[in-house]
Amino acid sequence: MTHTPGSGRAEQATRITATPWYRQLYVQVLMAIVIGIVLGWRWPDLATDMEPIGTTFITAMKMLIGPIVFLTIIGGIAGVADLRKVGRTGVKALAYFQVGTLVALLTGLVAINVVRLGDGVHADPSTLRTSGDAGQYISQGEHQHWWEFLTGIVPDSFFGPFVEGNILQVIFLAVVFGIAVKMVGKTGEPITAAVGKLTEVVFKVLSFVMKAAPLGAFGAMAYAIGKFGLSTLTSLGSLIVLFYVTSALFVVAVLGGVLALYVRLNIFQLFRYFKEEFWLILGTSTAEPALPGLMRKLRFMGAERSTVGLVVPTGYSFNLDGAAIYLSLATLYIAQATDTSLSIGEQLGLLAVMLLTSKGAAGVAGGGFIALTATLSTVGSVPAAGIMLIFGIDKFMSECRALVNFFGNAVATLVVARWENGLDLERARAVLAGKEGEPPMTAEDTPETARPAVAPSAARTAEVTP
Repeated sequence: MTHTPGSGRAEQATRITATPWYRQLYVQVLMAIVIGIVLGWRWPDLATDMEPIGTTFITAMKMLIGPIVFLTIIGGIAGVADLRKVGRTGVKALAYFQVGTLVALLTGLVAINVVRLGDGVHADPSTLRTSGDAGQYISQGEHQHWWEFLTGIVPDSFFGPFVEGNILQVIFLAVVFGIAVKMVGKTGEPITAAVGKLTEVVFKVLSFVMKAAPLGAFGAMAYAIGKFGLSTLTSLGSLIVLFYVTSALFVVAVLGGVLALYVRLNIFQLFRYFKEEFWLILGTSTAEPALPGLMRKLRFMGAERSTVGLVVPTGYSFNLDGAAIYLSLATLYIAQATDTSLSIGEQLGLLAVMLLTSKGAAGVAGGGFIALTATLSTVGSVPAAGIMLIFGIDKFMSECRALVNFFGNAVATLVVARWENGLDLERARAVLAGKEGEPPMTAEDTPETARPAVAPSAARTAEVTP
């Protein structure tokens, strides 16, 4: 039996780098979710004490979102040869966002008109008492105008958006700063280089925080089940099921159809590719912790850095497909439950209002309820107090909203990238098929630097072989 020199060491290194299933992040998060559900079901008092674990992880992720978005957008714009390309990308993204939001709103509207779950409830709005968080959200929504998401883009100070976590304002600052850096020419080159290095450092910090993702998912899920109880699911279970089924059909049929017909990619392969982010969102009930991973993996697929850096963060405020489905479905359910008759014309008028009030709902505590109340207050025909009918189950619908928002932005970025001829389709297909290995947890993960120069097995060997 012959033995090639060094072959044993290579095989050993390859075996060492093959990550066991129990050490994979998505498996750990899934296990943490299951443990959290069991704890919340059997020992609810103890489970509610786990809230700080979940909130601390989410806070740590939010701490990094602003810097990541700011640095990524600046790096993307500064690296574009022609600034007109940035403008085209932005316009195309906003156009796609509006069309996508409208289709999502129509999907929710059709679903609740076909399955009229609110009929027969006969709730009297005058007897619905608003209190606690729900009362606060109603108050905020009643004082929120449809145009505030536009005027609120400009911050009062440079550091304010980072402190408050206002991603829309961070995007505004980053775009202005990135254009300025590009326009000063050679003077801005050291700044561009510094931005790249600082981005690398921030992503390294992110890799540290992500190690606590299973703990965060456990704490968030245990608290949710312990606080609200599984019994809450049965009280309005039919509405939850309708929302989940409608959302699933939208993602598979609408988003999957767009992805297949225009981008020529498979939505189910995309699900598998983003499995870590899927379980992370399901456990934490928010899409924000998955934003860095979404940007990193899209760039690894072959989407241009400038496109990803501009479309993904903007989509987190302007492309909320899950929130749109929820908004139209919840509005019509409340109307049906309170015996408020709405004609087809009035429902279409609601859609026009929702196109504006749905923007900016992500990243804000109670954002869905605030947008819902703002819609009802603007129209005036449906009582805002009716949101108390669905307040108890909102927590169990937030996961689905966040998941649809996430995949909506993934598809949107791929569509805009293909539209701008900024997508390496051959590489994207290879990545989704698992032929390019796993994307590295780094900032500098463009296809050129991320693609292994040798076979995947040899690349894994080189990572651990001195």
